[in-house]
Amino acid sequence: MKTCDLHCHSYYSDGSFSPAQLVRMAEEKGLSALALTDHNTSKGLREFVDAGEKSGVIVVPGCEFSTDFEGTELHVVGLFFKEESWSEIEDYVELAKIAKSNSNRKLIEALRADGYDVTYEEAASLTDADTFNRTHVARILVAKGQLESVASGFQTILKEGNGYYVPARRLGAYLTIRFIKSYGGVAVLAHPFLNLSYDRLLDFLPVAKAEGLDAIETLYSTFDEETTARAFELAGRFDLKPSGGSDFHGIAKPDIKLGSGRGNLSVPFEFYEALRP
Repeated sequence: MKTCDLHCHSYYSDGSFSPAQLVRMAEEKGLSALALTDHNTSKGLREFVDAGEKSGVIVVPGCEFSTDFEGTELHVVGLFFKEESWSEIEDYVELAKIAKSNSNRKLIEALRADGYDVTYEEAASLTDADTFNRTHVARILVAKGQLESVASGFQTILKEGNGYYVPARRLGAYLTIRFIKSYGGVAVLAHPFLNLSYDRLLDFLPVAKAEGLDAIETLYSTFDEETTARAFELAGRFDLKPSGGSDFHGIAKPDIKLGSGRGNLSVPFEFYEALRP
């Protein structure tokens, strides 16, 4: 069976590998299609598409947007962005990047005030993106023995509401869906249930569908059988196409592999074919 992976990250956001490396890895793993969906940036897409032209893997230019829905962070993936829209993505997220940079500075200041050995410059040096995120901060603290793991950091000192991390003001979820659609992209709700309960998804999805939401991730690395079934049920209820991906990052999520997640992920190539504009 032909398979694909429609959600992964390079070092242009918080991944460990270059876009070209990801394409080569996808080819080695036998994937038929791969989407690059770096957080709030299109800067890796040129390298990604160029690598795809030399590969047997179909490459899908994308972006994962960090958005807000009623005070909750929600991620919306845009797929199939044409090259002429890449600069528009950068313009769209510019204010969000400024807010993220300010949030990062406050986080570093708060951590340092309590004795954690990390600087803004150290975290920024770990990524080619315009702004770093909590993953990069956690990696530094792990290397210095002040955190057991990146995952434990997100459960403790880097968790929203624990006193150190104050999230930046995010782009509106519905506005972002409209933005994706205005440039011919396909709008996908990433990893449902990560931050929203089933009941809150029932509030979000009818309006999101009306605004142009095309799909929902039904196959995802951390979903068990019950969660997958609920995601497919929501897709059917709101006439949304299924999508899926590993959300591969590399070092930040060492248990997640490209294309196969934790070993039991297999996204049918038919998902790509159905989503393709």
